[in-house]
Amino acid sequence: MSKTGTGIRPEHYDLIRKPIITEKATAAGEVNTVVLEVAMDATKPAIREAVEALFGVKVKSVNTTITKGKRKRFRGHMGERKDVKKAYVSLSEGSTIDVTTGL
Repeated sequence: MSKTGTGIRPEHYDLIRKPIITEKATAAGEVNTVVLEVAMDATKPAIREAVEALFGVKVKSVNTTITKGKRKRFRGHMGERKDVKKAYVSLSEGSTIDVTTGL
């Protein structure tokens, strides 16, 4: 617990990077699921704890996926995009997260 008693710890902000706003993520939102980019070393229980503490919602389940970075050409030289870990967080009935607003 933090000293303020809210349950939010500084590492929660390091765990969840940003929401993913794509067509697929928006479609998942219709079935009460939120897609978030998380740190590569984040575990499912840690993601659950962070989402419940930061957004004040009840999490039903957490699924994660790692998208490997593509090899792309940058200014004539080959480069590689970074790997990204995404968390598909299913929320229990009655819980919603508005990803268009900030924390």
